[in-house]
Amino acid sequence: MAHTDTPPPGPDLRQGVPLADVPMAGVLAGHVDGEAVLLARLDDGIHAVGGHCTHYGAPLAEGLVSDGEIRCPWHHACFSLRTGAALRAPAFAPLPRWRTEVVGDTVFVREADTAPLPAPPAPRAAPQRIVIVGGGAAGYAAALRLRELGYDGSLTMLSADPAAPVDRPNLSKDYLAGTAPEDWIPLQGPEFYAEQRIGLRLACEVAAIDPAAHEVRTAAGERFGYDALLLATGAEPRRLPTPGFEHPNVFALRSLGDARAIIAACAQASSVALIGAGFIGLEAAAALRARGLAVHVVAPEAIPMERILGPELGSLFADLHRAHGVVFHLGTTASGYDGQALTLADGSRVVADVVIVGAGVIPRTALASAAGIAVDNGILVDAQLQTSLPGHYAAGDVARYPVAGGERARVEHWVHAQRQGQAAAANLLGANAAFADVPFFWTHHYDLELRFTGNAQGWDEVRIDGALPAHDFTARYYRGGRLIAAASAGRDAENLRIEAQLQA
Repeated sequence: MAHTDTPPPGPDLRQGVPLADVPMAGVLAGHVDGEAVLLARLDDGIHAVGGHCTHYGAPLAEGLVSDGEIRCPWHHACFSLRTGAALRAPAFAPLPRWRTEVVGDTVFVREADTAPLPAPPAPRAAPQRIVIVGGGAAGYAAALRLRELGYDGSLTMLSADPAAPVDRPNLSKDYLAGTAPEDWIPLQGPEFYAEQRIGLRLACEVAAIDPAAHEVRTAAGERFGYDALLLATGAEPRRLPTPGFEHPNVFALRSLGDARAIIAACAQASSVALIGAGFIGLEAAAALRARGLAVHVVAPEAIPMERILGPELGSLFADLHRAHGVVFHLGTTASGYDGQALTLADGSRVVADVVIVGAGVIPRTALASAAGIAVDNGILVDAQLQTSLPGHYAAGDVARYPVAGGERARVEHWVHAQRQGQAAAANLLGANAAFADVPFFWTHHYDLELRFTGNAQGWDEVRIDGALPAHDFTARYYRGGRLIAAASAGRDAENLRIEAQLQA
């Protein structure tokens, strides 16, 4: 965050505040030596923790407090108000802590509390060797949570990506726009994995899993034995058989390598066409408009994202992008590309120096299927994220898990994948806890920040409260009269409350 000489809002807590000012529920926001600090009254006394989320720096005082925890208003990370620990993704670093002292009727915040928290006891009967296949959101989150839970055994992460785990949501937003520096993108530096004794192997293509031998075999001929396995293989971009899409200036956007290649190609380009009008495609459209390129979007639907968001919000996104110069070609598809221009099914042509295909993703299930693990539009898991083979778990975009009503869901959201990884880690160590987190994602387009919580699959009614043009609204999605999801802008606290309502 940018440096400022103006202290954060609220009282100087080092000077003391009346004990009566600290609410019985909620937090009192103040500052200590220029840092935002929150005071919370819990059953064991007054606690002081940092006031900014360690994910993207959101003001936690605007979040939701419940049961000794606080949830971030921007991206719904969750922290302990007692210890500062990061409890749920997308934040992983803890909040700083300060010592408090009550003198008479006044609370003082004293020195920073830098003492490490007590180490958790080593899990009993934990597997000696855990292998994680995949280096994306779920795999990364699982590896960190295993160490946080006191797991002291061998931990190996095999990633096909040549880059260490990255902040993937940023790839189609600020990074693609050129406003996020390269050092923002890695989730951790290489020294972190060494310190945590996580055997991260990059550009490591897993060729087969042998459940009988409890062994993972790589394309290079290496063998990794395991006592428990987590499949976090994610999903891969759907390839279209459109003639000409084999040209070198046609890209997908999934990895850091993809983003770098698109940025390099766009440096010599004046126009770009995006195939698909989903969230990632439209985020990329906004990012590339920021680079000054002419941007075209080709999609078969009449209103972008109507199936997910409904016609009103879909039209809001389309109008916003048009206002920023994006040209839509809706109700049609690309029938060919000659390396310089797209030919559309309606007969028109679109000049494009670069083409980005965003036609959805396909879960990577081949390894699981070949190993005899049940798959069906994803790897089938139970409520504890265990596959059809005991000791073999799956999490993230590839996992299809049970939800209310006897249905199954496979959710392709970054935060949800991370939380599944955290849940799978606990279950690998014997927690036997059902995963029931409410899905959440966010999307950024120019000056519009949309938060979405819940699973809107199969909605049949949308009720909108607020003003869409002012980007101040909540859209609630219902199925059979039951609230199942909500999308909001300018109403972060309300979105948090709805998430809590859906979680209950």
